[in-house]
Amino acid sequence: MTRAWSTVPTDEERYRPLYARVLGLRFVNPGGVLCFVFFEGAVALAVLLALAELVSWWAVLVLPTAVAAMVKLNDVVAAVVIRTAAQVPEQERDRFRRQMEPVVGRARVPTTARALPGGLTLAGDPRPTRAAVSCHQPGRSALPFDRPDEGARRTDPGIT
Repeated sequence: MTRAWSTVPTDEERYRPLYARVLGLRFVNPGGVLCFVFFEGAVALAVLLALAELVSWWAVLVLPTAVAAMVKLNDVVAAVVIRTAAQVPEQERDRFRRQMEPVVGRARVPTTARALPGGLTLAGDPRPTRAAVSCHQPGRSALPFDRPDEGARRTDPGIT
């Protein structure tokens, strides 16, 4: 029993859970616990809903069938996705790989920094910068020049 698109080798087919073999799943490969939840869990849920009289007793047959149909539909969709991915030309795959590769390089950084945060400058820098004001002074906000006369009062001769 060899299939062209089968992802499970034929030797391992007989060790698959009965639920997966009955549905003929080729691309979705649920384990034993998941198959138990899919079938017995659906039957148990349907029985509980029927005992609570929330649904009729037909739900005991319909709910496991609906779950099996959804699992099979998922397998069919996976087959379509894998087949269409296999039909993508090799050049398109190469172009996609080139686009997704991370770019590694070097950034040019000047050897000397001109200005430091807060208006401080390095010693020997001829360019003047604005004087820094400590943010911890009472009555002053951290935003620069938020009041009209703020620029005139911002001088601190101790900082160069």
